[in-house]
Amino acid sequence: MTDLIQVNVPDIGDADGADIIEVLVVVGDVIEKESPLIVLETDKATMEVPSSHGGKVTSISVKVGEQVSNGDLILELESSSQAVAKSPAVEEPKAEAIAEPTQEPTVEKEEETAVKTVTTNEVIDILVPDIGDASEVDVIEVLISRNDSIEKEQGLIVLETDKATMEVPSSVAGSVVEVLVKVGDKVSQGDVIGRLTTQVVAETQPKGPEKPTHSVTVTAEVPTNQEKASPVPDHPLMKKKRSDGVVHASPSVRRFARELGADLSQVTGTGIKARVIKEDVQNYIKFELSRPKATATTGSSISPKMPKVDHAKWGEVETQALTRIQKISSVNLHRNWVTIPHVTQHENADITELDAFRKAMKDEALKAGTRLTPLAFIMKAVVHSLKAFPKFNASLDNDGENLIIKHYYHIGIAVETPDGLTVPVIRDVDQKSIYQLADELGEISAKARDKKLGANDMQGSSFTISSLGGIGGTSFTPIVKWPDVAILGLSRNTMQPVWNGKEFEPRLMLPMSLSYDHRVIDGADAARFVVHLAATLKDIRRVLLN
Repeated sequence: MTDLIQVNVPDIGDADGADIIEVLVVVGDVIEKESPLIVLETDKATMEVPSSHGGKVTSISVKVGEQVSNGDLILELESSSQAVAKSPAVEEPKAEAIAEPTQEPTVEKEEETAVKTVTTNEVIDILVPDIGDASEVDVIEVLISRNDSIEKEQGLIVLETDKATMEVPSSVAGSVVEVLVKVGDKVSQGDVIGRLTTQVVAETQPKGPEKPTHSVTVTAEVPTNQEKASPVPDHPLMKKKRSDGVVHASPSVRRFARELGADLSQVTGTGIKARVIKEDVQNYIKFELSRPKATATTGSSISPKMPKVDHAKWGEVETQALTRIQKISSVNLHRNWVTIPHVTQHENADITELDAFRKAMKDEALKAGTRLTPLAFIMKAVVHSLKAFPKFNASLDNDGENLIIKHYYHIGIAVETPDGLTVPVIRDVDQKSIYQLADELGEISAKARDKKLGANDMQGSSFTISSLGGIGGTSFTPIVKWPDVAILGLSRNTMQPVWNGKEFEPRLMLPMSLSYDHRVIDGADAARFVVHLAATLKDIRRVLLN
């Protein structure tokens, strides 16, 4: 039985929670005693941690970005003696006098050209795949453990964003060597979930039969200083500014930044492995001094901390935990409300003819398996108005100086679920029929209530609709869902008396509330938009004109 040696973090003084900025070994490496294993950075120094033993690396328990303290496990080794015992002996061939080669049998030449299939075991990293624009996603469940045998597409971990819960499948089959994440961790695209041993099949050209030892002189060369690939190539944290708040910089650079008043978390590092160097701080200060003092996105609002209140002093209370969606949505909604200057424009749309047409087609639609709802018609009318007013189908660039006009029409639809509000997106509304939109509305609403929406189902909207018509109300102020610049709120339609110039007649009126980003859209454009939309809903045939 193989005995494994655990290598731990040695005494690093009083520096608890030192950041790992580089891992210098990979599983399978044969290292010597005192070989460097990882590089740590504290607020005072950067240091390499050497190995206390020699041997073959069988597993690594740390990764870049983590924090370690004295005694934490770094990796496990197979001792040098055991590693050597398992390695096949290599005898250096002796050189002898050259003799005349004898003619080789034909059968041996045929064996030289034969192709053999060789299956080898290889340890690979399993990475978090593309999960859209979601980063630092919570791990709420780990579905595998060490030594498990898993199949391709088998679930590894379960992630939860503010919009959806999703399983991350394995891209290959194999045996789990190591699991590097745990419940409560946060991961992003490209982070390592764990390591698998998987079989790799390759075709090889075998060597022919050995020549007689007296025919040639053979020398064996063993490379001594073979260059080793970086143990953590293309780590996502090294491609951009770190999102976890960890900044890699030397103590002198940190002191230099403090003297200039530079926030290192805002500085992009251009040194090795994204380390911040002195020139990066200087360039950051030059940029901040040269940029305009105010743009459309530089406004901020700092709210004072609310005092804690003991509600139980006045009577019986009950505490209920918010759902995960509610917790994260509250942060996003507050950010949108304090960052985006909201204005809401109200208008009533006459949908008498539209609703009469919908009801006339209701039975025919049911025969085709479609539940025809007013929202499908409203989506078509919204796209008609977005084409007339492209500024509403746009996003404000992060620098606040450019407007990104979108040439696609992906409409987000707010859906109520037991855990909170979600906003799935229906894509290419301009290219779909009323029946297709009605079917897709039913499907995506069911997926939202059953918690089966994926991250991609809730990204990429260019405009949003929030309908409270099935509940009630006369008007409301919906919050703009960033990065959209406008959102349409719909309240309950009612039959109202409308003056036609001669008399009052009953008309079915739909209250609409358009909230918009005042940095992009002014009041006149908003009024024109809702008037255009109301006219389109009054005569839905207008959508055929473009």
